[in-house]
Amino acid sequence: MTAQTSSSSRSRPVVLVPACNKMVGPYPSHVVGKKYVDAVRLAGALPLVVPSADAQEVDELLTLADGVLLTGSPSNVDPRHFGESVLDETLPLDPERDAWTLALIPAALLRGVPLFAICRGLQEANVALGGSLHQAVHELADMRDHREPEQAELEVQYGPAHRVQVQPGGLLASLLGGATEIEVNSLHGQGVKQLGPGLHVEALAPDGLIEAFSNPQASAFNLFVQWHPEWQAEHNPVSLKLFKAFGAACQAYRDRRRDPLT
Repeated sequence: MTAQTSSSSRSRPVVLVPACNKMVGPYPSHVVGKKYVDAVRLAGALPLVVPSADAQEVDELLTLADGVLLTGSPSNVDPRHFGESVLDETLPLDPERDAWTLALIPAALLRGVPLFAICRGLQEANVALGGSLHQAVHELADMRDHREPEQAELEVQYGPAHRVQVQPGGLLASLLGGATEIEVNSLHGQGVKQLGPGLHVEALAPDGLIEAFSNPQASAFNLFVQWHPEWQAEHNPVSLKLFKAFGAACQAYRDRRRDPLT
């Protein structure tokens, strides 16, 4: 391998970051929280924010991608995608995001593109892979309220909320050096109801809610977490391990694409 080729292959991997859709004043807009873009850079990758895509563009975008980060969002996955009607019409939906991320997720896994999903990203991934969601976890008997205190400062909303049990023998346990328990924040109303076929539970909340899962059938790194590791990730040892592992997987994928014989 020449020095020029080596330099090219070690350039930073490109990570697709699907945007949400909301009104900014009178204007329909595409938005992504800065904390997610910062976390991609912390992982050693270049973020590429993508507003939306049709079926053909999904394939074209994945040709450009060395990884995909699915962000959290104030919006919920439309329950119609898992065969239910909307229980609370006051809660925000994002049909434009649903329309292409639900196609993007299985396509990325099939291609072997590394995939890391956070909060809404976990929820839409479970739906895209054949699972379903609780629309209001806090209304279920024996389940805790996983929502953030809305009027509190951000440091409180994103502060530690509860511990999760890391399941032994999984990807998350491996990334965390065999840790059996970690403390996480909690800012969600929806949650996993029925896990998609073939998916593997990586962590559970004290009330039994699935807090992380993976798809062991996929060829590349993939991890889906319900909490928000991107929040002040540079100061959180667990978050750093997750994003660094994701970034390393994206770099390895990029290197294989650039120099398949090395």
